[in-house]
Amino acid sequence: MARKEYDNPKAEMTPMIDVVFQLMIFFIVTIKQEDIFSKLNANRPAPSSGSAEKEENDTSIKIDVGTGGVVFNGRGVSFKELDSHIKRLSASSTQSIVLIRCAANSPHGFLVKVLDTCNKYKMYNLSIFSMD
Repeated sequence: MARKEYDNPKAEMTPMIDVVFQLMIFFIVTIKQEDIFSKLNANRPAPSSGSAEKEENDTSIKIDVGTGGVVFNGRGVSFKELDSHIKRLSASSTQSIVLIRCAANSPHGFLVKVLDTCNKYKMYNLSIFSMD
């Protein structure tokens, strides 16, 4: 029997691609996911009691900036009075938290004056946010 010679032998790619896809699916399905959060080195804050939270609120300074002026710890004040209050509080501690809440329609200059007053007395621990 004579051997038949092929002019151009071809390798079929379709079965090889099918096998590769089957292997990929197998490895994707069987891979074990590591819990990435268990490997994070993060220090979480300890749970605080109610008294410590109240203490923190007592040391914070709350300033509301609105269209009509400035409210310091719940009481409307002029910028001169605000200056004297912040001067008095900065004498005891410049690390107090200053919470500045701005109304959406408040004049920009009011916020700038409050920030300048805090900067004047080295009160750098500021939190500024807007209220609607």
